[in-house]
Amino acid sequence: MIPDSPGGGRAAFVVVDWGTSSFRGWLMSAAGEVLAESRGSEGMLHCAAGPGFAPVLSDHLTRLGALQGVPVLICGMAGARQGWVEAPYIKTPTRLDALHEGAIRVEASGDIRILPGIAQAEAGRPDVMRGEETQLLGVTESDFTGLVCIPGTHSKWIKIEGGRVVEFSTYMTGELFSVIAQHSILAHAVETGAAPGDSPAFRDGLGAATAAPTGLTASLFRLRAAQLLGFEQRAHGSARLSGLLIGTELADAVWRHGSPRSLRLIGAGTLGRLYEAALTAQGLDVTTVDAEQASRLGLAKAAARIWGAT
Repeated sequence: MIPDSPGGGRAAFVVVDWGTSSFRGWLMSAAGEVLAESRGSEGMLHCAAGPGFAPVLSDHLTRLGALQGVPVLICGMAGARQGWVEAPYIKTPTRLDALHEGAIRVEASGDIRILPGIAQAEAGRPDVMRGEETQLLGVTESDFTGLVCIPGTHSKWIKIEGGRVVEFSTYMTGELFSVIAQHSILAHAVETGAAPGDSPAFRDGLGAATAAPTGLTASLFRLRAAQLLGFEQRAHGSARLSGLLIGTELADAVWRHGSPRSLRLIGAGTLGRLYEAALTAQGLDVTTVDAEQASRLGLAKAAARIWGAT
């Protein structure tokens, strides 16, 4: 029997999005209502280097007020090879509404399971995701057909047909921005800590990249040259660099997956807004969903299928 939460609502399960550097957990009712939440910085790297995963989870379950017997479903890097227990990838093409079938049990007290990631096991286009598949489940219907973009350190573009992930591509756009801005000659052209914004410099960079994506490395050097010659100010460097990198990503994604009339964007914060502006500038009808909400909804859907909540 699943116990009630201290607040009086019936607690059906706990869902956890466990990333590389963060922990986010929610105590959920059978109807999908959030009864309590707990979050912290005890991500995979923290747990693997020190206290382990079980003690961290136990601490957060206490904070959530989760009574003994409430099952737990986890997505994200806790299921990576260097995580708590590896949850093997399932291969494309795969149905999102069958994701829960690949969940593995953790040898621990209680019913704790970790969702798998998805792999594109093709020699010519190998790719993997872990955590994003749960977000996709959260924002798509069982018969959804279309393209989804998930911005981030490693952005994802996913093609879905009839609720099945058929192919996807990962772009190191966010990581490249950080490396270039801090460890290249463009460190002198980008203000440290400056948040890139939707500005004329961003849109110019976006336009240049989408028009000639193969010219990225030349465009990057011109960013520095323009400042040296007085055509542009350093204050605009961050925005232009963002435009160049995001524009190059967009151009390749459209080439690989086709140019849709509409697209679903799973994003948050400044980065989510930049991608929304970039996609809208390309004439796309963009539907934006908050990234954290997508994770929580996907976890709740999968948990309901495992434990029969409605």
